[in-house]
Amino acid sequence: MEPGGLDMVVAARRHHGDVVVLDLRRRTGQAPLPAWEAGAHIDLVLSPEIVRQYSLCGDTGVGSVWRIAVLREESGRGGSRLVHDSLHVGTGVVVRGPRNNFPLRSSASYLFIAGGIGITPLVPMIAAAQARGADWTLLYGGRTARSMVFADELATRYCARVRLRPQDEHGLLDLDRELARLAPDTSIYCCGPALLLDAVTAVSARRMRAGSLHTERFTPVTPVERAHDRPFRVRLAHTGLTADVPADRSVLDVLRDAGVPVLSSCNEGTCGTCETSVLDGRVDHRDSILDDAERAENKTMMICVSRASGSGDLVLDL
Repeated sequence: MEPGGLDMVVAARRHHGDVVVLDLRRRTGQAPLPAWEAGAHIDLVLSPEIVRQYSLCGDTGVGSVWRIAVLREESGRGGSRLVHDSLHVGTGVVVRGPRNNFPLRSSASYLFIAGGIGITPLVPMIAAAQARGADWTLLYGGRTARSMVFADELATRYCARVRLRPQDEHGLLDLDRELARLAPDTSIYCCGPALLLDAVTAVSARRMRAGSLHTERFTPVTPVERAHDRPFRVRLAHTGLTADVPADRSVLDVLRDAGVPVLSSCNEGTCGTCETSVLDGRVDHRDSILDDAERAENKTMMICVSRASGSGDLVLDL
């Protein structure tokens, strides 16, 4: 990733209901864009204060275009409204990335479950699974058929492998029935609203082997109660800087105040921009990215939300 980001421009724009699909190109020059793999996202730097993450949903690998799809959320924090209202063909935007916290791991069979705009990271995953010759199925739900971006393209291209279930026609996805029919070695990849992810997590815990489910969240899991947070100390291995982290502040905030140049974006543990290697000390993980195995390894942390476990010190690879 280029530290300052890429200077890009909107090359094409189309609407699908409340979703706008944007193709982004370099503003100048013909150099190919950095390669990426299914599950990757980019950061749109919409203003100094507003940086938002969107999944890449076009063709993977090296190319000249990055495609994203953005749902307009009137009750959101303002990023999607800014994209819809301000990014037109010819408009410039700074882009950081790509970064992948949701990689597609090798498997003989997959079930992809999408809810609404959660289809975006799954589109290139489906293409990758198809190219690998894997057995796969897509279960795609949304409020209405009209709201389900890429539904027609996917159904036309992959036919019976794609099962479209708009809620106004079929009701909520019957996850118990869907998971009950899966082979034991099936990998499940799910992206969508929190209620869907929570439901899939619950059903998967009952019906599938541990490690079968892989999810990506747009919003953080329920925040950890902070009343009992304790102060601790961080030491940066490369600079030797030592800093105290008060109970009411994050590692990220403290390092910024100390002049340490650390990239960040969401500040809520969902994007992975601030992921930092841990060289010593135990972490109280509070992000919505790492799985249980990765947390147990204790090799990295999201310094915007995670803390030291107890009052012990942390040594970071900075």
